[in-house]
Amino acid sequence: MRKMTDLWPRLEPLLRDAERPSRYLNHEFGCVRKQDADFAFCMVYPDTYELGQANQALRILVNVVNASENLCAERAFLPAPAFCDVMRREHLPLFSIESCAPLREFDAIGLTLPHELAATNVLETLDLAGIPIRSEDRSENDPFVLGGGPCAYNPEPYAPFFDAISIGEGEEAVPEGLHLIRRMRQEGASRGDVLRALAREDGWYVPSLYRWRSEEEAQEAGSWIEPVEPGLPTVIRKRLFTRFAESNGWEPCIVPYAECVHDRLNVEVLRGCARGCRFCQAGMMYRPVRERSADNIVESVLTGLAETGYDEVSLTSLSSTDHSQIADILTRLNKALDGKGVRISVPSQRLDSFGVDMAGLVAGQKKGGLTFAPEAGTQRLRDVINKNVTEDDLFGAIDAAFAAGWRRCKLYFMIGLPTETDDDIKGIASLAQRAYDRAKAAVPPEQRGSIRMSVSCALFVPKAQTPFQWDGQIAPEEAIRRVNLLRHSVKYKAVDVHWHDPETSFVEAVMSRGGREAARWVEAAWKRGARFDAWTECFDEQAWRDAADEAGIDPAVIAQTEYPVERVMPWTHISTGVSSRFLALERRRAQEGTTTPDCTFGTCTGCGACPDLDSENMLAAVRVPSGSSASAAAPARGEG
Repeated sequence: MRKMTDLWPRLEPLLRDAERPSRYLNHEFGCVRKQDADFAFCMVYPDTYELGQANQALRILVNVVNASENLCAERAFLPAPAFCDVMRREHLPLFSIESCAPLREFDAIGLTLPHELAATNVLETLDLAGIPIRSEDRSENDPFVLGGGPCAYNPEPYAPFFDAISIGEGEEAVPEGLHLIRRMRQEGASRGDVLRALAREDGWYVPSLYRWRSEEEAQEAGSWIEPVEPGLPTVIRKRLFTRFAESNGWEPCIVPYAECVHDRLNVEVLRGCARGCRFCQAGMMYRPVRERSADNIVESVLTGLAETGYDEVSLTSLSSTDHSQIADILTRLNKALDGKGVRISVPSQRLDSFGVDMAGLVAGQKKGGLTFAPEAGTQRLRDVINKNVTEDDLFGAIDAAFAAGWRRCKLYFMIGLPTETDDDIKGIASLAQRAYDRAKAAVPPEQRGSIRMSVSCALFVPKAQTPFQWDGQIAPEEAIRRVNLLRHSVKYKAVDVHWHDPETSFVEAVMSRGGREAARWVEAAWKRGARFDAWTECFDEQAWRDAADEAGIDPAVIAQTEYPVERVMPWTHISTGVSSRFLALERRRAQEGTTTPDCTFGTCTGCGACPDLDSENMLAAVRVPSGSSASAAAPARGEG
């Protein structure tokens, strides 16, 4: 690797006064420094080390780039707010962890977009690195700024800040893109020529090569973007890692000095979910479903524990208990790890999958709290959102869990879902109280005093690429009214009610549904001091309100307007594989209260993902429906 500036002599004296100086130290166990590569890439998580180091996408992409010839990958994280200020005062630019080199000296940097509230942190990262925040202002000597992640499925609020955005899964796309940049730069190509070539590669979107149309033009043309030169794709389809099922679940893992969020071994057991919850973006953008085999997972867990020394492993996915071999996996892991003090956690648990058998399989672990997500308080509304779970599923899960030794449970709901009424809000209180009663009945009388039930409520955010993308969000003041109605409807002191700040959810909605005009809003808010917006203590509502005036937008119109399905949305040119026709059909079914089954338990539902992406569901075994799904699904098969 070419010689880059070592900032450690300047950084070290500043760490004496830093909160958690371990955030900025290199040489963690498992980190890699490639000395023989001639192209340097830095993967950046736009938040602190504790959050970023736990991010699975960051770990995956660093590993796949480092496994590529001639490429090296390092990591960088945004310092905590106070240390950002110290670095600016000391004129110390943002640096990588491995070599403590300035980000601006890398050939390319990659910023993940994990959630909408990270938008201002993207600008904070670029500015702290000394890189112009807008792509149009970057010179030939600046690194290429690449983006990707969940928020890339509506890239327009971030478009001016990135040279190129990866759409979809990056295991193959990112190394390919970096190899292209490397080759062309070595051949003497200009920055513009590289971006033109990258825009013609599958799964890459280069915003600067597309004119943003006016509202009238977009609705007439059927797209908000117009290529500025011939040969550019008008629809950017996501990249799919088709080899996921056969890939090794264990990959090199860094053991951090500092305690991180989810500080444990993570093994991804499956990717994708076909349950079809109509509010869920992840359930649409990760299709089709791909499962790793039980042999692969068990071997990966045992190898990972031996290599890292962790005493906890998490079997991660969108819905881990849906895995066709989950019972076999847990049985084998429980046997192999018996008496070794290792905790196995299954964080993604479906109500209709968590029965007596499942409770028994995880009964050996230390009992923390369980989280179940009914999402809505009445069956009518659960059918609207296609949750496909019933009260019986919830109560069956509660019975099994508390009989197996759990004493705390969190129930997760959304407020403001389409068609929601006050009766649905009161239904949350009723459901939570009856769940508490079931929990009490499932444990011995002398232990009932230790039972705790909590209700956590998030405000519905209409997400791009979902059936509810055309539905508006309720106003923050209406959200507060409904929260207060819920609080007053809960009569049990042992049932706690928690809710998310509606103002931050409002920003999320604008960023989820906005076009390029939202980028002006983000930039104006950042210039007014907005950063770390996901941190409750840092969120500055006034900065965002003032920024709207400067940007010349009405964020309430963007967040709260309900549209007909015929409207061309700002992300129509980005394809997840799931067709707009299917999304519109699902919205109509929602209005009718009609549910759609999971195709991995039955027949194809016609979402379009498999034929569009030339792939199919890849299941390790036949899935057997349980709970409410058992009566709704046809015989399972391995295609969809």
